[in-house]
Amino acid sequence: MSKSILIIEDDSNIRELLRLYLSQEGYKIETAQDGQEGLRKFKLLHPDLVLLDLMMPVMDGNQVMREIRAISKAPVIIITAKSETFDKVSGLELGADDYITKPFEMREVIARIRAVLRRYDNDDAPRKLEFDGLVIDKESYNIIVKGEKIEIPPKEIELLYFLASSPNRVFTRAQLLDDVWGFDYFGDTRTVDVHIKRLREKLQDVSPKWEIKTVWGVGYKFELRE
Repeated sequence: MSKSILIIEDDSNIRELLRLYLSQEGYKIETAQDGQEGLRKFKLLHPDLVLLDLMMPVMDGNQVMREIRAISKAPVIIITAKSETFDKVSGLELGADDYITKPFEMREVIARIRAVLRRYDNDDAPRKLEFDGLVIDKESYNIIVKGEKIEIPPKEIELLYFLASSPNRVFTRAQLLDDVWGFDYFGDTRTVDVHIKRLREKLQDVSPKWEIKTVWGVGYKFELRE
């Protein structure tokens, strides 16, 4: 099921830009043009995440943040201008999960949304994944192959854990860069290919029941077989 996002932003151009891009990413979007309308829609819709501007008419973002935290733990990302450092800190102290500074790039917005939602989704996720002949222990950053620990760099472990956490789901190279390396990584998608190649070299012939598979023209997946 697609996640729902409530955008509370008084600038109509920014609001529409966010709505269009996030809809294209598969999110269900609702919008509000001021704090009061945003709070009313939050109570009515119970969105999975809120994008909250700080400087708004009727009710400012800090007041909205305060009201949301009084009734919900839903993740909130505040939107600030560079000159609003005090308000940004205030919003975080009130319980916001992250912040985005205007002007922003949509890739950064999408990456921060994914990261915050992933943190909430993974609060109860297992830290150790076990498959035939393979154990991926994210807690200790160990990989066990057929009962023996093998040396793998941390980023390769994170990539393997991320793929194996969603078996049979296909991820694009761009998604993997955002979710494993982070929005502030400035490398290109060949970085993913290199790490996949190294993982395959270390994990080849471990088991016929799983495989790091290339989906041509799309990306990669951790495929489980019967």
